[in-house]
Amino acid sequence: MNLYTRTGDQGQTNVIGARVDKDDPRVEAYGTIDELNAYIGYARTFLTDKAFQDIYEELEKIQHHLFDCGSDIAVVYEKQKHPFKTTEDMIRFLEERIDHYVEEAPALEKFILPGGTEAASVLHIARTVARRAERLIVSLMKEVKIHHPVLIYMNRLSDYLFAAARVVNYRLNVKDVEYERSGKVFRTHNSKKN
Repeated sequence: MNLYTRTGDQGQTNVIGARVDKDDPRVEAYGTIDELNAYIGYARTFLTDKAFQDIYEELEKIQHHLFDCGSDIAVVYEKQKHPFKTTEDMIRFLEERIDHYVEEAPALEKFILPGGTEAASVLHIARTVARRAERLIVSLMKEVKIHHPVLIYMNRLSDYLFAAARVVNYRLNVKDVEYERSGKVFRTHNSKKN
């Protein structure tokens, strides 16, 4: 297997069903999903302790999901010959885990500063990259048709990463730092007290 092909030396690359410039919005979107996947892989290196086995395993599953999302973005919608890979079940999985982690972490009313432990900090970075990927997908949707569940998945994923970062800090007894000028912006549904 050759890692270099020289086919991109003129600034173009193949997507599924077309050849486009490397700065094409489609390439920007799936390239950012790839960047996100790398940050999630990095976050996992801090979560090898048994106390985080659930999050560690979930993040690996999410890494596979992100390959699915990238693949679905990389295909020209009208030329797709096989079913898209991003599914409603993947979205439901994230929603279930978000709900679980919201119940586990202390109640949240105000904005918090990203940070805390190393693992939580990397999860917060991943969250911001997920939001950027989401914005790029929205921009792409203005130009071409895409498989819409990818956008929904990216939206939920950023929420999952936020919830997971808070739980990582909580399990390590590291308190979130509230933004000092924040008003009460969240309505929590859990009964836990700070």
